[in-house]
Amino acid sequence: MKRILYIPFDHLHRDYGVLKEASAATDLILLVESARMVTGRPWHPIRLYFLISSARHFAESLRAEGFTVEYLKAPTTIDGLETARAKYGELPIFSAEPSSTRQYNQLLDHGVQFIANDFFLTPRALFREWASSQKSYLMENFYRGQRIRLGILVDGREPRGGAWNFDKENRLPPPKNYTWPAYLEHSPDSIDHDVAAELDIAAPSTWATTREGALSQLAYFIEHHFPAFGPYEDAMTTENWALHHSLLSPYINNGLLHPSEVIDAALAAFESGRVPLPSCEGFIRQVIGWREYVNGMYWFLGEDYRTENQLGATRKLLPLFTDSTKTEMLCVKESVNGVEERAWVHHIPRLMVLSNLALLTGVNPQEFLDWMRENFIDASEWVMVPNVIGMGMHADGGLMMTKPYISGGSYISKMSNYCKPCKYDSKLRTGENACPFTTLYWDFLDRHQETFAANHRMKQQFFGLKRLSDLSELKVRATQVLQALDRGEI
Repeated sequence: MKRILYIPFDHLHRDYGVLKEASAATDLILLVESARMVTGRPWHPIRLYFLISSARHFAESLRAEGFTVEYLKAPTTIDGLETARAKYGELPIFSAEPSSTRQYNQLLDHGVQFIANDFFLTPRALFREWASSQKSYLMENFYRGQRIRLGILVDGREPRGGAWNFDKENRLPPPKNYTWPAYLEHSPDSIDHDVAAELDIAAPSTWATTREGALSQLAYFIEHHFPAFGPYEDAMTTENWALHHSLLSPYINNGLLHPSEVIDAALAAFESGRVPLPSCEGFIRQVIGWREYVNGMYWFLGEDYRTENQLGATRKLLPLFTDSTKTEMLCVKESVNGVEERAWVHHIPRLMVLSNLALLTGVNPQEFLDWMRENFIDASEWVMVPNVIGMGMHADGGLMMTKPYISGGSYISKMSNYCKPCKYDSKLRTGENACPFTTLYWDFLDRHQETFAANHRMKQQFFGLKRLSDLSELKVRATQVLQALDRGEI
């Protein structure tokens, strides 16, 4: 052996990263399952199951190809590297650039030699060049540039269909009397069962842990869900936990699928006439727009960005986030229960229910970031830091988002079927039956008038605040709601 090739648990692709030019004759493949990764924080067991079982399956696939593979359990990643060197000698260690600043610095300090991370479509240097040239970091501007640069859904420099997005077509509430297609179930194998037993859970069938399973999920989405993805991508319903969402983010984020493979499959379906343009554009926007933008911003903004708290939010994490029985708000109960059961809910419950509630109640953004990071199956560090600090909690003072993503119960009522059976009335802002979201929305605006007074995008909201005739009563109700939420009683 001439080299050690270290494979992080989110670089599980044979054709990308440090493996793309690997040789079974000269390269030792090393994966490290660190105790710090497993026990260092209160990780969701399904998240750990997915990451660990995927890595063990990947190691087996490399052995089957003829590679010498060391899959080590060690206290830390660095300890694992040292164990490998003790066994095989002082060989140089190579890795693709890690996806987190912490691991990047740890490996760099240990003398690991990096090759460029190509698990994204946008090299870090290229994004830095774009961001450095912008007065504001609007994702829409980045996305349009991506479409042109990558030649996706464009004719020259103009968008296919005459529009860059189809938000009006893609923001429908859940339909009534609708039959949602079943979702693909995956059959756990012996590796899955072993990992699940170590974590003291039953092996779930929701998530695949192999390359073959990830490809099956992609094919199933394209065939059964992609055509209707667009219209209902922002909808929420008690009738179906995933609607027409792809469930592909875990596999893209750990490397079992490469974003280029997903985009190629989506475009092929569109060009064949099986998928309408609004659905195709809405999905591609998530992959080449938002995903690439968030990763780019994570590296561009630097390590200190995660500590931002410009709204001075100090409330402890609400009990309902860790126990869905601690609330009677149906939208929150359903969302947290989804996290408890499968470590996943789609982007609108994440943003407009969970993050919205944390922002309106003044939960400390770092505590909320930790909770999101620990509980979602696709919650890579680079994903959650910009999404929570910038978009969800507006803790960066508007560096990423031009206004906070807040709403009262009216948005949730419009985009879901949660509100009709709920004990709280989304139309009411005062009284015992008033929707906590509606009460806290107006209270948030009142508390932060000075902060957002000059924000032209919030002019209409503050005009509405000035027209309230019951603001004093509302503030009393808001205090009661916040105290009850702190106790887990609302």
